[in-house]
Amino acid sequence: MLKALLATDGRLPAFVLRLFLAVVLFPHGAQKVLGWLGGPGLPAAINMMTTKMHIPLPFAILAIAAEFLGPIGLFFGFLTRVAAFGIAVEMVVAILLVHLKFGFFMNWFGQKAGEGFEYHLLMIGMCIALMISGGGVCSIDRAITRDRR
Repeated sequence: MLKALLATDGRLPAFVLRLFLAVVLFPHGAQKVLGWLGGPGLPAAINMMTTKMHIPLPFAILAIAAEFLGPIGLFFGFLTRVAAFGIAVEMVVAILLVHLKFGFFMNWFGQKAGEGFEYHLLMIGMCIALMISGGGVCSIDRAITRDRR
């Protein structure tokens, strides 16, 4: 089962998808966990999610882990499908709990009270593609499962 979960071919598109997804999402996780880039850091992020957003603590921790550890896994192509699944679930929850009420479009002109969900849909689409294909070329997943004959 583990081999099937890690299986991937040496194709380039999965590599490109996982790198771009990792590079775009990692700063969001780093804000929450490390306090980088003007972020609150882990205690404040957990407090915000549990008190202001009313997310139960275990789910807040899972969301933060998906946003911080998921991009690291994707960058190296390690447990690509697991990382992509975690990120996709987090994006679906973010749409349902936060962004759906603001409509489809991002708040490009500062005229809405919040951000729409178009960014999240792109993330979900990228995650689905990675769940189907695996990590592709230059991934730890491929190095682990490649036939050595």
